[in-house]
Amino acid sequence: MKWQNKKVLVTGAGGFMGSHLVEHLLELGAKVKGFVRYNSRNDWGLLELLPEQKLDEIEVIMGDLRDSDSVRQMAGDAEIIFHLGSLIAIPYSYIHPGETIETNIMGTLNILNAARENNVEIVIHTSTSEVYGTAKYVPIDEKHPLQGQSPYSASKIGADMIAESFYRSFGVPVATIRPFNTFGPRQSARAVIPAIISQALTEDKIQLGSLHPTRDYTYVDDIVKAFIKVAEYPNSVGEVINIGSNFEISIGDIAKKVLGIIGKDKEIAVAPERVRPEKSEVERLWCDNTKARKLLKWGPSMGFDEGLKTTVEWISGHISLYKPGLYNV
Repeated sequence: MKWQNKKVLVTGAGGFMGSHLVEHLLELGAKVKGFVRYNSRNDWGLLELLPEQKLDEIEVIMGDLRDSDSVRQMAGDAEIIFHLGSLIAIPYSYIHPGETIETNIMGTLNILNAARENNVEIVIHTSTSEVYGTAKYVPIDEKHPLQGQSPYSASKIGADMIAESFYRSFGVPVATIRPFNTFGPRQSARAVIPAIISQALTEDKIQLGSLHPTRDYTYVDDIVKAFIKVAEYPNSVGEVINIGSNFEISIGDIAKKVLGIIGKDKEIAVAPERVRPEKSEVERLWCDNTKARKLLKWGPSMGFDEGLKTTVEWISGHISLYKPGLYNV
């Protein structure tokens, strides 16, 4: 695929993965529209951290994925759609399940309808490893059962099934990419690694939820490369593809690694308000990335320890963006 002047729409462009994907697409020469949730401050989220020269190359559109008219208008001339826009915070989904379900399910439906009407080349729909729930077997491949252990994961399961239905019913060229946990520069303290790092740098102790669950982490640059490969490989259409490192580590062990990197010794404590409900906690996520390696010729290039050091350095230089003393849901 030739990316030069390719008309690309990225929903969720102001988010963590979305901003990195937009930046990479610009480097490839694509013409990028970034869809960002409307706010009266004209705040473009994490896109604001891109160099001004790159910001000038993006057409930023503000709206709401739940508004079908808005989605239809901004998707009108797109050749490729990367659909990353969603409400992704699990604790937030406990407090606002209705908003989470409306945004993630109806937003996806609106994107797929717009893609169908405009005959786009491909829609890359973003899923999440949370749809698997606690692993019934490891490593987790794409045939693993889906379990709605939080309103967020249930909403993403619904969105994934709608994407599949539009492929099967209407022939919409949809590929579903299913990243496991992602980390790297720009990520908010909603995610556990930035929460650990920001507290380790500034607070007397690190307060977390459960320390024993394990996750499979992949550095954001490698995740972005996987998104690009899914778009480039025609045999991705109709498929669900896990993206992960095939390596698991517990939350508690990540905190110990961070303290080792910054050279400090601090208490790692469990804060009850940060602990998920017992039946909602996902105990173990470990990715089987065999399909991605075979279908996309993709594999992670950044090791976890190296990526963690890079992330610590970035957050250290941008600590003013964080509020370590607050629990960011």
